[in-house]
Amino acid sequence: MKREVIAIFDIGKTNKKFLLFDEDFNLVKQEEKIMQTTVDEDGFECDDIELMEKWIGAKLKDEINNGKYHLKAVNFSTYGATLAFLDEKGNRLTPIYDYLKPIPEKVAEEWYSKYGGKIEFCRRTASPALDRMLNSGVQIMWLKRYKKEVFQQIKHILHLPQYLSFIFTNHVISEYTSIGCHTGIWDFDNMQYHPWLNAEGISMPYPMSNSYTLKSNISDEPVLIGTGIHDSSASLAPYLLGQDEQFILVSTGTWCINMNPFNHTPLSSYELEKDCLCYLSVEEKPVKSSRFFMGHIHDLNVSTLVEFFHVPKEEYKKVKADEKLLRGWFDGADQKLMFFKDGVPENYIDTEKDLRQFKNFNEAYQRLVFDLTRINAESIRLVQEENDGVQNIFISGGFSRNEIFVKLMTLFFPDKKIYTSKVDNASALGAALVVQDAFETGTPKKIDLNLKEWEPFK
Repeated sequence: MKREVIAIFDIGKTNKKFLLFDEDFNLVKQEEKIMQTTVDEDGFECDDIELMEKWIGAKLKDEINNGKYHLKAVNFSTYGATLAFLDEKGNRLTPIYDYLKPIPEKVAEEWYSKYGGKIEFCRRTASPALDRMLNSGVQIMWLKRYKKEVFQQIKHILHLPQYLSFIFTNHVISEYTSIGCHTGIWDFDNMQYHPWLNAEGISMPYPMSNSYTLKSNISDEPVLIGTGIHDSSASLAPYLLGQDEQFILVSTGTWCINMNPFNHTPLSSYELEKDCLCYLSVEEKPVKSSRFFMGHIHDLNVSTLVEFFHVPKEEYKKVKADEKLLRGWFDGADQKLMFFKDGVPENYIDTEKDLRQFKNFNEAYQRLVFDLTRINAESIRLVQEENDGVQNIFISGGFSRNEIFVKLMTLFFPDKKIYTSKVDNASALGAALVVQDAFETGTPKKIDLNLKEWEPFK
């Protein structure tokens, strides 16, 4: 018999991945593609959705026609804050606008003032007021105001994961993780769509569970198609499904997303101001989260250090943790060596700092990581509850391989167990796990999270 597999398209902003997982969720195939972008009608860069559609269709047909595996199901993990607008026949009316596309500030301002004011609206929707198109709800309001002819033709509005699913099923569906991600669309007080949608005459499909699948045919083969899932919630799924104890997940990369699936207290105005938000998990529950642009800030400042100290650009990967030095900073010695004296500036680089105060690249780099860890520790504390019983912090992503960062985490959280987790392709794996019923094994799989516990500083 052919080996049964689930196919996942993991759609990132830079890389698009095609992956196959077997019934034990071993990765049996992975291909990556960097796609050429296009521009929308205003000349702003965006993903070429037509090219993406053709690539997805071709990959699935090739895999089935190849005959090596038995394709049981397909699912999609994609970035959020991205909508597809369809007419009554299911035809896409617009490009897939990039969430970094700038729009007039008055669109969001009018949106907030019309529906309870900025503070209350953002609190109720658990959505920080983000600029550009990063709140997907504001894309709808922008289209209604500035593209009226197009807006009048809209019959269905889908987030990107559900649109990719729609291509194969022709069914209009929604799911919780995409609408519950800083969209300004979901009412977290009442756990339903916010009333502004109805007031604006906008209808969105009722959300389905992420385990829901629809039958389709690809190259005359029956295949189950998933609802699609937002990538941040997808990356959390392996931990929710693979752990019995409570935890906070520190998912690191360009952004550091600190997710506490066990903190269900309402989001406060103060937390919103500090860039906290709520996601909806695959369990359809709020996940209080905080964010810090740690990876991006790290990379920009490493470039500055590389240039100043005349070292190779990858030199930082060789720097080992000097525990005496780090402990001294932690205990308050020589506070003048703070890398960001007044907090992280808007352009993420403190041009006024004097790098000559550091003895060498190694010391400067460790101070950079120290300050980034300190700032992110404050971000993590925003999603903690007092006496909440959460004993474990799991670190995933790029910084899980940064010895300095991980060891500092044991200093900043001495009452927690700090683990690094090596779960490759966590978003794709999560997207596969939620449709695992396609394998018809009857018993849900628990995933080895490859946890390594770190000893605290001596």
